[in-house]
Amino acid sequence: MSDALTKLEADVRADLSRIAHPGAAWLPPKPGPDGKPALDVLIVGAGQSGIAIGFGLMRSRVSNILLLDKAEEGMEGPWLTYARMPTLRSPKDCTGPDLDIPSLTYQSWHEARFGRESWQTLDLIPRGHWADYLLWLRRTIGLPVRNESELLEIAPADNGLLAAHVKRADGAETLYARKIVLATGQEGMGSWMIPEPLRDLPAGSVATVADDIDFENLRGKRVAVIGAGASAFDNAATALEAGASDVHLLCRRAQIQLIQPYRWLTFRGFLRHLSDLDDAWRWRFMRTILEMREGFPQATYDRCARHANFTLHEAAPVEAVRQTDGGIELQTPRGLVTADFVICGTGIDMNFAERGELRRFASNIATWADRYQPPEDERNARLGRFPYLADDYAFTERAPGETPWISEIHLFAIASTMSFGPSGSSINAMTTAVPKLVHGLTRGLFRADVARHWASLGAYDVPQAVVTRPARDLGESR
Repeated sequence: MSDALTKLEADVRADLSRIAHPGAAWLPPKPGPDGKPALDVLIVGAGQSGIAIGFGLMRSRVSNILLLDKAEEGMEGPWLTYARMPTLRSPKDCTGPDLDIPSLTYQSWHEARFGRESWQTLDLIPRGHWADYLLWLRRTIGLPVRNESELLEIAPADNGLLAAHVKRADGAETLYARKIVLATGQEGMGSWMIPEPLRDLPAGSVATVADDIDFENLRGKRVAVIGAGASAFDNAATALEAGASDVHLLCRRAQIQLIQPYRWLTFRGFLRHLSDLDDAWRWRFMRTILEMREGFPQATYDRCARHANFTLHEAAPVEAVRQTDGGIELQTPRGLVTADFVICGTGIDMNFAERGELRRFASNIATWADRYQPPEDERNARLGRFPYLADDYAFTERAPGETPWISEIHLFAIASTMSFGPSGSSINAMTTAVPKLVHGLTRGLFRADVARHWASLGAYDVPQAVVTRPARDLGESR
């Protein structure tokens, strides 16, 4: 480790020490059915969101926590797996998992690692460096993380607890917790979509942008990419760079989306207070933003356009698909496109029952369609399938009373978007979204223990001073 990084870590410890007030522990252990103290909060996901949530809880003196992640250490999140862009798309000076602690920002880490001049000349953050930074951050603040541990199911348990059934490399275990946070990123409440016309294609000829694609195997082959968001372009570029003979990107819109609405909404008022608006305003804002879809920066387009064998097809939704001896024929209003392999960059659909950990109560998770009916011209069935969350990011029941315990399960993922705007999927939103979630978690923990706190106040008898009075003779003149 460099001297600069060693000094930075000392600065982090000093900074956290200076802002530790109030430092009093306030959560007594709650026994689980196994006789061991239950966790106060179990966080599922140890990527950037899980790290930030764990850090926020520790700063609030909620230290009996654990982060789980099914990936091996260092591979959490998309950065070293299916993120196929060279750099992050967020500005380099964005802050997020640091929760406004200057010594914990990416800039501080970068300068300690590569020098101030490197920071000054840096354009955007390389995604590999971001992954390294997140691993450094979690180790520096001392977060308890258990990797290669996959959540299989959540169920109610005795004493008002939740039971998390977990699969590990060395077997299975059940963890008990007062609250569970699902910081599961992109696919936490559903699955990546493959458009219906493509679902009958042979295995190995179609994939989503989140799949483990062997791009080297696409050398010399024809590739079609469905969708025109940033991730679709990233995958098209990766195929081109791997030597694909032709890459066709099919955009259903008449004109490709160039505006990035997430750049517009990155201001404190929206990020902090969208969730305070009524349902009509929340729906109106998020429907407009999500129907625009995510734009892409110039470098993302140029990465594809520099290849002569790249073709962009606008106004070209896939209407029909046919497997032939000559390849996969994709019928569009603009004509036929033939490919050997198809990559779908068409986003994620909400389907709670597809998630094993949610299956026990998936049918009773309230959705936006259950709670709000927009005007006819604002309807969107896909967005109506998003979960309708309480003000602390907790699930709400479709039928009240059937599964009341799901109010102790909190969702901080892309599926939170309709209720809270960008939160669990956006670096830019973390500095406002994570404190809002942490506030909701600590509020719930405090309210659940309010009788104990009241009894503690009644029993509190610690004097702050010793008062001595000189002995006086009762007959002494006054």
